Amino acid sequence: MIYPENFEAKIRFDRVRELVKKQCLSSLGRDLVDAIQFSSSFNMVNRLVNETNEFKTICLDEDSFPLGYFIDVRQSLEKARIEGTYLELEELYNLKRSLESISAILRFFQNTEEKEYPYLKKLTGNVKMYPFIFDRINAIITKNGRIKDNASQALQQIRSSLIQKQSTISKRMQTLLRAAQKEGWVDQDVALSIRDGRAVIPIPSAHKRKIKGIVHDESATGKTSYIEPSEIVETNNEIRELEYAERREIIKILQEFTAQLRPYIGDLFKAFEFLAKMDFIRAKAMFAIQVKAVLPKMVKTPTALWEKAVHPLLYLTLQKEGRKVVPLSIEISDEQRMVLISGPNAGGKSVCLQSLGLMQYMFQCGLLVSMGEESKIGIFDNIFMDMGDEQSIENDLSTYSSHLMNMKHFLRHSNTDTMILIDEFGSGTEPALGGAIAESILDKLNRKKVRGVITTHYSGLKHFASEANGIENGAMLYDSHQMQPLFQLAVGKPGSSFAFEIARKIGLPEDILKDATEKIGEDHINFDKHLRDIVRDKRYWESKRDNIRKSDKRLNVLVEQYDKELKEASKLRKEIIEKAKEEAAQLLNSANKSIEKTIREIKENKAEKERTREIRKEFEQVKILLTEGELEEEERINKKIQKLKERSNKTKKEKAGDESKAPVAAKSKVQFNPDVIEKADLVKLDNQSAVGEVIEINKKTAVVAFGSILTSVKVNRLTKVSRSQVKKEEKTYNRTSSLIQEKISKRKLSFKADLDVRGMRGEEALQVVIDHIDDIIMLDVHEFRILHGTGGGILRQMIREYLQTVDLVQHFRDEKIQMGGAGITVVTME
Repeated sequence: MIYPENFEAKIRFDRVRELVKKQCLSSLGRDLVDAIQFSSSFNMVNRLVNETNEFKTICLDEDSFPLGYFIDVRQSLEKARIEGTYLELEELYNLKRSLESISAILRFFQNTEEKEYPYLKKLTGNVKMYPFIFDRINAIITKNGRIKDNASQALQQIRSSLIQKQSTISKRMQTLLRAAQKEGWVDQDVALSIRDGRAVIPIPSAHKRKIKGIVHDESATGKTSYIEPSEIVETNNEIRELEYAERREIIKILQEFTAQLRPYIGDLFKAFEFLAKMDFIRAKAMFAIQVKAVLPKMVKTPTALWEKAVHPLLYLTLQKEGRKVVPLSIEISDEQRMVLISGPNAGGKSVCLQSLGLMQYMFQCGLLVSMGEESKIGIFDNIFMDMGDEQSIENDLSTYSSHLMNMKHFLRHSNTDTMILIDEFGSGTEPALGGAIAESILDKLNRKKVRGVITTHYSGLKHFASEANGIENGAMLYDSHQMQPLFQLAVGKPGSSFAFEIARKIGLPEDILKDATEKIGEDHINFDKHLRDIVRDKRYWESKRDNIRKSDKRLNVLVEQYDKELKEASKLRKEIIEKAKEEAAQLLNSANKSIEKTIREIKENKAEKERTREIRKEFEQVKILLTEGELEEEERINKKIQKLKERSNKTKKEKAGDESKAPVAAKSKVQFNPDVIEKADLVKLDNQSAVGEVIEINKKTAVVAFGSILTSVKVNRLTKVSRSQVKKEEKTYNRTSSLIQEKISKRKLSFKADLDVRGMRGEEALQVVIDHIDDIIMLDVHEFRILHGTGGGILRQMIREYLQTVDLVQHFRDEKIQMGGAGITVVTME
């Protein structure tokens, strides 16, 4: 239950609804936004917020989600249920596009991983799509929503006859116009015109009797008459009849399709319900991104453990001004069921109250909320609010009476799963009496274990809250030095109203403040002062305690770290000693074996001096190997490197010596060697036709000049070319270029820019236009005309659709009405 009736307006949820509605792509989603309702079902709320959160992920991470055509055709489908009705061409086109969007969304979810977006995928279960419907629609209309010529055999015959008749009339009218111009009845620059859908000849009124026919119109001055020659009147009548027949055939085709569609309309409605939900959920996700909303941890109990919560509307307002919102942290649980907030006016008490009501209501309507992800949010059965002035002249209610009516409702209908939000509790009447009644009501609500937030200025209520179980005092912090609110909620201590300080800051005369002090009594003033002092001292000692706790924690970490390092050092020392002992034992064992071997060989050789020296020398070598093996290995590698260097230098010197011994005559005659690239050689880069000159060469790289561009490339990417080969290629290129230029010049002399495709079939005319535009581009023609006639406009539409795809077409338009109007398209090239 939500109370009062205007609850949404009080918490500004109506504004949230408007912002979500702006994110919708169609009326499909907007209708669902209007239908948003508060729910106390944990399962329903869990499903709604998870759907929104999954779509938020799609909006942030996926670029391929289809957002093409969210079109509401439910009214058209409702009409199609009735026998004898049919979908108009535009309705059929909208149905086609929206069904394509639904199919694309279904494919998107089918192509995602199995565990991705489980809540959204569940919505696709009831959607049925029928390929038959797509095939039938595609057989009737084009991609642009026009009826195809071959939608039926009869339509194809009708349109073929239309084109033939129109072509005949066009040719005959041109003949008559030229004859009239030859006779001098019509000026040479006059073109055919159209009046009432019929081709007419503009002729001076003085000569209008020279041409037999029907006068369809006159100019404003009366000097020009528009005459339809009598010999084509009958043909024009036949064309008009064919147009009527075409319309009747189109209606017949649409009726047949609608009759075929009618059995599937129930399933189509479900498909469009799915499309509406996609639009609606996407709008909620986009709003969540806009206000940086998240999905906090959800619990079944009526709990609010919020961290860094931000009022979404306040966030958007201050964001425009370049300011930041002070976040709110609050706890409502079994132990702390109610928070009684006090503090100065304009300190943020009402905003805190409204934030709690708005975000809890938003969440239980399926929207994400602006708070830390580590926050916990529960489900309440009821949310009751008493905020603002509800006085009513019609119902004979004063402000205080309306507050009491609300309290009566709260006491009657509230329970442990109810959240109450009361602003300025006890105000509106004589303070002592109002405070006493408020205290009694608060006691009753507390006994019912109701949860919520209450704001007040009454000291009696602060005293009551400090002694009652389940109620905690809270204060909106205020900077008493700068005399300005901090908009921060501190739970656990009551707040001061700072009434005298604020009055003094505003500039109220001191004698008035002194007189007020005497009236209220020093004890009351001192109570408020002592309360602030206690709060200040408590804040100071709490900060001291936090610092001590942090220092103690840091000291414990350091002690633990030092103990760990000492243990590791001791362990490492033992490992090193044991390893050294093992190595020493191995070394001693090897030395002993070597000594025994030496002694044995001396004995066997009977102490010959030469052999003894050799053995002793071998022993010394073994000794060096045992003690300095690593050093010897390193020295051996260095020697090998040195030998390689010496061998390389020796090879270079030998090569230089061979070159110096070569005959002088050989040097004087330079021969082309494709394998050796030197300075001033002409080269080509791999897979390139441009020829460059080698400016500098250094081992494996060369600096090559290609025209005015210098570049450094690897030598193995270059191919040497002879100067004779370069000259030959230049001659071939110049000869080819001159032949092409000569052909283009001859083509320009005989080329006609304007094109006449009247009387041709659609595909034939379109191919002629494509070839003609190729010539236009090659010959650099700036403007030309295409004569296609008016008729049914099919040929003109095909040509103009093609022109839209040509990048070099700057724009196109109808010719002036006196020169042919819509029957001629003037094309301007870039």
